Amino acid sequence: MEKIKMTTPLVEMDGDEMTRVLWKLIKDELLTPFVDLNTEYYDLGLVHRNETNDQVTVDSANATKKYGVAVKCATITPNAARVKEYDLKEMYKSPNGTIRAMLDGTVFRAPIIVKGIEPYVKNWKKPITIARHAYGDVYKASEMKVPGAGKAELVFTDENGNETRELIHNFKGAGVLQGMHNLEDSIESFARSCFNFALETKQDLWFATKDTISKKYDHTFKDIFQEIYDKEYAEKFANTGITYFYTLIDDAVARVMRSEGGYIWACKNYDGDVMSDMVATAFGSLSMMTSVLVSPHGYYEYEAAHGTVQRHYYKHLKGEETSTNPIATIYAWTGALRKRGELDNIPELGVFADKLERACIQTIENGQMTKDLALITTMENPTTLNTQDFIKAVRVTLEGLL
Repeated sequence: MEKIKMTTPLVEMDGDEMTRVLWKLIKDELLTPFVDLNTEYYDLGLVHRNETNDQVTVDSANATKKYGVAVKCATITPNAARVKEYDLKEMYKSPNGTIRAMLDGTVFRAPIIVKGIEPYVKNWKKPITIARHAYGDVYKASEMKVPGAGKAELVFTDENGNETRELIHNFKGAGVLQGMHNLEDSIESFARSCFNFALETKQDLWFATKDTISKKYDHTFKDIFQEIYDKEYAEKFANTGITYFYTLIDDAVARVMRSEGGYIWACKNYDGDVMSDMVATAFGSLSMMTSVLVSPHGYYEYEAAHGTVQRHYYKHLKGEETSTNPIATIYAWTGALRKRGELDNIPELGVFADKLERACIQTIENGQMTKDLALITTMENPTTLNTQDFIKAVRVTLEGLL
């Protein structure tokens, strides 16, 4: 068959460790034989980020603003051990945090449902979509170690030099400090993205913070959501037959566990980070979740929502066989190709993306899967494949569909 042509480039953000290995396998086996890939490539591997003083991360985000659609591999956010391992110039911040801050918007994550992979929460019947705010909080925080006794204050100085002070703590000894912030513009974008996504997908929307404890910070999120809902969306929700529901984050966790799913759960940045992993794992595997950043400015960034699979990578370097699940990374590519085709009026890209996703599901439902799924499937006698053989099995299924 003739390869599908692309007109506008995708922004391609390569990553680290085992997911970088998957990235190349997926391109070689499942994409380039069928699509004449047109990408603007950025190497976000930790080595290259270090070489460029992390400028490559900023450049990739700016390219996403230019072209509108990006696809990103999983990347390392270094800790002290990684600084030593990679001989880094500094402990660079999360590349995801940098990119999300520049693009704004909301990260939507939903589990990929497959027959034979049953949720650990027995009453979950429908997917739960996590809507995660993509700016600020702990990901843009300033931190300080307190060496000993002293007074810590929050100080805001306005444009005229006037100061407002709030006591944080009178330290009697050593401790640690963290200063977080957010922006009303970004919270408003977050709210509208969630309300619009709920209307598009005809799902109820839940939102949860801890406003009873955080009476200014979290309460601002709650107030902005309610104001925008009342003014712009209440009537639309009523006409669509869906509801908006606010509750405390701890109450939301309890309600989620008792629910059957089928709604959107909006969370602040860190809450969404944690809860999306919980939801993905409870539905079966972290490798079975889609993730897309939707910006109100018209930018889309598709990614795998899991880490770089460090343990498998070290085995791979020793020449040992691995069985790493590539589904989330494949779905990052299919999501980006589908959106690129939609924006550029190339329906063939969307059809190809649909068939590649169907090939992934059919391969698993036919009993061929990676070890993480074989360990939890309700199918009898599944065939456990290594990383390369699973991707090749998906290709065989895809060629049949094409």
